[in-house]
Amino acid sequence: MSLKRLIRIIYLTLTVLLGSAGTSWGADFEKGLAAYEGGDFATALREWSPLAEQGNAYAQNNLGTLYASGWGVPQDYKTAAKWYTLAAEQGVVDAQNVLGFYYLNGRGVAQNYETAVKWYTLAAEQGQTGAQFNLGLMYNLGKVIPQNYETAVKWYTLAAEQGHIRAQFNLGFLYANGRGITQSYKTGVKWWTLAAQQGHAPAEFNLGLMYENGLGVAQDYKTAVKWWTLAAEQGYVLAQYNLGQVYRKGQGVAKNNVYAYMWADIVALSGDQNGVRFREKVAKDMTSAQITLAQDLVRECVRKEYKGC
Repeated sequence: MSLKRLIRIIYLTLTVLLGSAGTSWGADFEKGLAAYEGGDFATALREWSPLAEQGNAYAQNNLGTLYASGWGVPQDYKTAAKWYTLAAEQGVVDAQNVLGFYYLNGRGVAQNYETAVKWYTLAAEQGQTGAQFNLGLMYNLGKVIPQNYETAVKWYTLAAEQGHIRAQFNLGFLYANGRGITQSYKTGVKWWTLAAQQGHAPAEFNLGLMYENGLGVAQDYKTAVKWWTLAAEQGYVLAQYNLGQVYRKGQGVAKNNVYAYMWADIVALSGDQNGVRFREKVAKDMTSAQITLAQDLVRECVRKEYKGC
């Protein structure tokens, strides 16, 4: 959700909650919003600053954003952190999420992993998907807090159920590998499918592997090719390499060394030595005319940014 949209929702909520008592605050907030939407950040800052000083949590959050972005004021993460903290302490979920990031990375505050977890948790418990994902990632990787796959699954699941694409992908990985949860290729496929349907190239690639090998789904080379093609069109090198392989073997597509060479050469152009070796192997079974045709297809495919090759 854009900041403009979020600010307007906040304003409407405030008017409902405060009624006539909030008329003055609401009018000033609206002036700031109108200025912000018009790109006049200095005026937005001027309108919101008194509200923030008076304790308006959403004005405090918005000041944090202005200082963090350098809109209407010189960029100042320390001052941004000050305003985000005041808003977060009053329960503003997006401010809590930002503070989690700030403490995790030492932006505007001293780096403190425990405090980062605190703010992420408060935001996540309010349903903030980014915070839920970040907590899942922290427990998954175990680099800044003790690794706990079960807790990672918990937070990933909450975010994934709200459509968070990276949470869906990571959750699929945990199910496929039985980390923190009973192994289930079928459930792994479920989450990777949801991520792939949102255009996530690694999920598309992994689905191709699952259909190629019949893991969690019936083996289906044509469906594997479908998912690898979608990933390859986004420039995902592993999918491009696998497409070359299936054209070489004739799995899910008609055997065609020209297309096998084309995809191998595209992979080689990325600097991948596996592509170089594969291209050389395929070339041994091709005529010079076929190689010339394949090279023409490579140039055309690159020109089209891998779409419809």
